[in-house]
Amino acid sequence: MIYAVTTSVVTPVKNVTSQIPIVFSVGSDPVASGLVQSFGKPGGRLTGVQYSATDLTGKRLEILKEMLPKLSRVVIIYNPNNRMSVEAAGLAREAARHLGVQLIERQATSVEELRQRVGALKAKEADAYFYISDAMVTTQAQLVIDMAMSKKLPTMFAEQNLVAMGGLASYGQNFHETGRLSAKYVQKIMTGAPPGDLRVEIVDKFELVINLKTAKQIGLTIPPNVLARADKVIK
Repeated sequence: MIYAVTTSVVTPVKNVTSQIPIVFSVGSDPVASGLVQSFGKPGGRLTGVQYSATDLTGKRLEILKEMLPKLSRVVIIYNPNNRMSVEAAGLAREAARHLGVQLIERQATSVEELRQRVGALKAKEADAYFYISDAMVTTQAQLVIDMAMSKKLPTMFAEQNLVAMGGLASYGQNFHETGRLSAKYVQKIMTGAPPGDLRVEIVDKFELVINLKTAKQIGLTIPPNVLARADKVIK
């Protein structure tokens, strides 16, 4: 059996195997991606968990605006060759227009280019850094976080572990819960259950995490009404 994470990994794994059961954890629609026939009856040898990836972009920006009432400009950095990143950028533009926020877009097609974009960002160029779904950016998250801290720039991410690394806040799925659910599929298949009979489960619980230590370091006070809604607070 194989356990694979993200559609960009699951798809080639599926294509180069023919009999091995695969449990996946993906952010995109597994039916639209051709991984399974349906959520209720996957068919074949794949099943697993779908978590929300890009459709929380607008909500994250809305929360960032609540945290920073005077927010007027946010910067995003993404790979224009990544389909999910381009979709997320479009959602960010739509949300920014709705919230009256200017979106500053920077594109990078390689890690080297990403480092250049991050290094060239000026302190007064934006009021905050806003993460949109991009695997390459995630691999360089510490670089982005360190840059933001040095420029006292608030950050909003999708993953909780990036807040633990020094990011200001995140709003998104709990990947520990996703892993727990994935383990259930592994257990069932290893004990004989056919993958095609195990419905794909959707993770729809999202958590707001705020790092007060980071807020203090960049001189930011989180509004009490936002802090009260946080599922986790790092002090």
